[in-house]
Amino acid sequence: MSGAYRALAPAKVNLGLFLGPVRPADGRHELVSVMQSISLADELTLQLAPPGLACDEVLCPGVGGAPGENLAAIALRSFRASARWDGPPARLSIAKRIPVAAGLAGGSADAAATLRLAAHASGLGEERLLQGLAARLGADVPAQVSPGRWLATGAGERLAPLARPAAPLGLLVLPIAVELPTAAVYAEADRLGLARSPDALERLRARLAASLQGGAPAPADAELLGNDLQPAALSLCPQIAPALAQARAAGADAALVSGSGPTVLGLFLPRAGGDPQEGLRRAERAAAGLRGRAPAALCAASVEAGFGAARALARAPAQP
Repeated sequence: MSGAYRALAPAKVNLGLFLGPVRPADGRHELVSVMQSISLADELTLQLAPPGLACDEVLCPGVGGAPGENLAAIALRSFRASARWDGPPARLSIAKRIPVAAGLAGGSADAAATLRLAAHASGLGEERLLQGLAARLGADVPAQVSPGRWLATGAGERLAPLARPAAPLGLLVLPIAVELPTAAVYAEADRLGLARSPDALERLRARLAASLQGGAPAPADAELLGNDLQPAALSLCPQIAPALAQARAAGADAALVSGSGPTVLGLFLPRAGGDPQEGLRRAERAAAGLRGRAPAALCAASVEAGFGAARALARAPAQP
């Protein structure tokens, strides 16, 4: 590796998330979901480690836990082992902008961006290798190796590409100052008996795929924007309910919990035959109207693969 490289790690939202039974083989739930990358993103930089370091170093200020437990650190180790990359020690720096444990798959986004950076810096690793590594890192990682819009099945590792939105999907993102561990939400969903049958999941998969064939910003059928984890998230975090009401009051066409929560999303769609940017502009106005909210209301838009591409930096950042 020579020089330094940068990649954005876009957050992921679920446009419909439907829960199935637990798989006996690995304990993961079957699911059907549309996974959409958005412009709210962490920023990752990969460069040569400073002299004196004998192994890779991952810096992620403001995020707790042991450095070696960071999913991006695990991704970097896994890439080195699988791609047989024996380049010099590297420093991976993560500037966090995606709220932690918020249902936006920020850790998974960082892990996927790390795989892209390592492949770019080393010249090793084909898409198939990256996807295999991503599937072992977590259910949300595979769809973020190549950001965009995917129909995810299995436990999230089986992906079918969907047409890119013909117009940007505008999103009002309402974080909540509570960390809600994904495992706890799934456990609560099991306690509440929220899982659907395999046949029901298959019907929803077919309907979701058909609803987005023409590049619609989001499914037109409100049922297809449902989130089976939302009742479990609400049970564990009652603060979600007023945030959902806030999104609706701000004019969102749909309001839902993002993934396992607790972040709430307001979806803003362009009107048929109108300005393609209308949805995004409405989301911007909604976020501006909530100025002073804590945590701050954010505006985001749907993005494609190029948004998260790894690129060489003209000048390496100064070493701290």
